[in-house]
Amino acid sequence: MKKLLSFIACATIATSIATEAKAAEVTVKEGDTLWSISKDYDVSTEDIKTWNDLNSDIIKVNDTLDLQVEKTHKVKKGDTLWSLAKDNDNTVDDLMKWNKLPSEKIYVGEELIVDNGIEKKDADSAVKEEKQEEKQEEKQEKKAVKTASAPVEKDDSGNAETVTVSATAYTADCKGCSGVTATGIDLKENPNKKVIAVDPKVIPLGSTVYVEGYGKAVAGDTGGAIKGNKIDLFMSSEKDALNWGRKQVEVKIID
Repeated sequence: MKKLLSFIACATIATSIATEAKAAEVTVKEGDTLWSISKDYDVSTEDIKTWNDLNSDIIKVNDTLDLQVEKTHKVKKGDTLWSLAKDNDNTVDDLMKWNKLPSEKIYVGEELIVDNGIEKKDADSAVKEEKQEEKQEEKQEKKAVKTASAPVEKDDSGNAETVTVSATAYTADCKGCSGVTATGIDLKENPNKKVIAVDPKVIPLGSTVYVEGYGKAVAGDTGGAIKGNKIDLFMSSEKDALNWGRKQVEVKIID
């Protein structure tokens, strides 16, 4: 979330003998919390409360909060751009850019910006947003490829006879199950084959059918409990069978 910021040119907050921080105002937006703002600007909630004389974590939309967002450092003997960048979790290029330095040479007594809080946070947010967009695009591309590669089963039954049935599901992995249907189909050898158990008096055994929500299948099995307008759909896993449950569906007898 982008923050509304306005610099207070003359305000500084002392942080050490040689380092000080400029302050900025953050305008609270809808959805902001003290915790989220502290994470956005890498400061603690206690610091924010201290800087703004807050007695609790409650903030309101359009409140303005003073934050320490930019640190400066007075160069002392032994300092180098590399050591200052490392101490403040930045890069030498960052320091040169913020201070408009023509080279890496610095001088004792010189005051340098060592952490440009606003620019750094905005850059971090931009990187995060970019990564989120890339992930979303990658997810959509995978979904599109999956959809394009998945076989599309058409209901080509035309004017076929239609019956309404109660449909349950079963798996070939049950205890004591042979996995071979009444018409000789080995379901364990063909886990992706679509087969339904039927009452041959209602749906002819061996016929090709189209089952609503299941697709084109063969009426290749029977069952002791499958009587009248009931069918049992073969599923490759027990999880899929349980997820199906019991449904009222239409079955079109193609041939």
